[in-house]
Amino acid sequence: MNTQLGHLQINVQAANLPFYKDLFAFLEWQTIVEMEGMLGVIDRNYTSLWFVGQAKAVQNDYDGPGVNHIAISVAAQAEIDTATTYLREQEMQLLFDTPQHRPDFAQGPDQTYYQVMFETPDRILFEIVYIGIKSV
Repeated sequence: MNTQLGHLQINVQAANLPFYKDLFAFLEWQTIVEMEGMLGVIDRNYTSLWFVGQAKAVQNDYDGPGVNHIAISVAAQAEIDTATTYLREQEMQLLFDTPQHRPDFAQGPDQTYYQVMFETPDRILFEIVYIGIKSV
């Protein structure tokens, strides 16, 4: 079988849909559907995320059963710093002492795993990450 991830549906509060639209526009994903209660975005590999404004009023625990976080990869280390600036401008709280290099996740001595992590208004944990050659 030749498979790949096609899409994920993420239930959110409808009032937060503009947050996801702005975030993914910043990350250069294309909006493919925008209608009342729904936002669909797609990356250059045709993987799509669907934000559906129908979340029930329940507490999300990303350390419980289910998805822990969603990671979005970038192509250059400097893009993590750009994303960090964007997130701070949006008054997002950065989590786990990020941005930071994670040598424990790097795949070699000249490699880095450089990440920033944050929680969306719906308490969904996101990571923006660069994995590759470490820049000075």
